[in-house]
Amino acid sequence: MISKNIVFTKPGLAELLEEEVKPLGTNDILVELEMSSVSSGTEKANLLGVDRISPAAKEVSKTYPRRLGYSCCGKVIEVGTEVTKHKVGDRVALAWSTHSQYNVITEDNAYPIDDIDPQDAALFNICTFPMAAVRKCRTEMGESAIVMGMGVLGIIAVKLLRIAGATPIIAVDPVESKRELAIKHGADYAFDPYDPEFSAKVKAVTDGGCNVGIEVTGIGAGLDGILDCMQRYGRVALLGCTRNSDFSIDYYGKVHGRGITLIGAHTMARPKYESHGGWWTQADDFYAIKKLVKTGRLELKSLVEEVHCPCEATEVYNRLASEKFFPVVQFDWRKLK
Repeated sequence: MISKNIVFTKPGLAELLEEEVKPLGTNDILVELEMSSVSSGTEKANLLGVDRISPAAKEVSKTYPRRLGYSCCGKVIEVGTEVTKHKVGDRVALAWSTHSQYNVITEDNAYPIDDIDPQDAALFNICTFPMAAVRKCRTEMGESAIVMGMGVLGIIAVKLLRIAGATPIIAVDPVESKRELAIKHGADYAFDPYDPEFSAKVKAVTDGGCNVGIEVTGIGAGLDGILDCMQRYGRVALLGCTRNSDFSIDYYGKVHGRGITLIGAHTMARPKYESHGGWWTQADDFYAIKKLVKTGRLELKSLVEEVHCPCEATEVYNRLASEKFFPVVQFDWRKLK
C-alpha cells in the first residue's frame, strides 16, 4: 500500500511524498487519517533543524528526513494479530503519529473517539500537554492563574484553567489579536508583556500576584516575566520547550527567596501506568478530554484558523518557516480522495 506523507526532506523544505506503508506489528493498527494538527512550535524547530540535543548544544542539526504531526485522528482499517483495544471501523485519536495518509501505530497510542468531530479529535494529543501542566500545578478553585503565550497550547491552557475553576485568569501575549482571542476563550484579563506596567497590572487584578503560572513561550524572557507576577509560594509549570538556554534568571530573588515551585511540564514527563494526584497518564488524560468534549465543557475546533489539503504542505510549511505569527492549522486528509 502507498501512503502520501508530509516529510521534511531538508532544512526549511516540506514535501508530500508517496511512500510504501510499513508492515503492521502484532500490536499495531493501521489508521487512515481524517485530520491532523500542526504543532507550530515543535514543527518549526524540526523543519529548520533547531534542536536541543544537550544543554551545551549550539549547532543546528542536519539529520533528515523528518516526520512530524503527532496529534491526529482517523479510522482503523487494519489491526495486528494481537490487538485487543481496537477493531476495524473504529474512529480513533492518535498520539505520536505523523502527517501521513496511512499511519501504522501501536494500539496503546490510539484512543476511541466515537462520533466526536474530527477537528476536535485531531487536537486531543496537543490538548493533553496543557492539561498535564494545569494538573501538575495542583490548581484549585478560586486560585488566580497566568498563562504566558497565546499560541494553541496557551489558549487551551486558558480553557482548561477555566474548567478547573481558576479565577481570575490572566492571558499574556504581545500580539493584540491573540489577547482578544484569549478573552473570547475564557481569560478574564489579557496583557502585553512589553507594557512597562505589565507586572503591576497583573498584581492589581490578582490581589498581589498569581498562584498558578503556565509558561508556554519557551523563551527565557517569558519565564522571567511570569516570575515577576507570582504570589509567594506560587507554582509555575514550564510547558514551553526552551531550546535556547542562553538566558539568566535572578533565581534567589524571584524563585528561592519567594518559595516559588518550578515544575517541568513536558508531556513525556508523566507516569506510564498509574495516575495519581496531579500526575496522570497519557491514556487517562485522553479519556478526560474526551469526556469534557462530549459533555460540552470543552470545545476545541473553534481554535482552528485554517484547514488545508495535504497537497498544499510545501506552501504551508514555507509560511511556518518565514512568518512570525502562524495560525492554528489542520490538514484534511479526506481531500486527497
